[in-house]
Amino acid sequence: MSDPFDSDYVNLTSPAVSHFQITPDDGADLPVRPRAIFVNAGGTVALQDKSGTVVSYDVAAGAVLSIRPLRVLATGTTAQLVAWY
Repeated sequence: MSDPFDSDYVNLTSPAVSHFQITPDDGADLPVRPRAIFVNAGGTVALQDKSGTVVSYDVAAGAVLSIRPLRVLATGTTAQLVAWY
């Protein structure tokens, strides 16, 4: 399929071009640092930022989290998540 925007510069304000299902893990960073996270099924999510700070959020299905975590922890995460990048 033709993509007239294929050569456009991709940045944090442009639409995401890829995605992956997040598997929470206490010991491993995400394979790609996302530009945002989509919540498939609501619950709680524990996110670790680049400084190592972990914060838990209660999230509803359909929410988009505008954060770029390094890690989604298994401990404390019950939500089902998709990363956009």
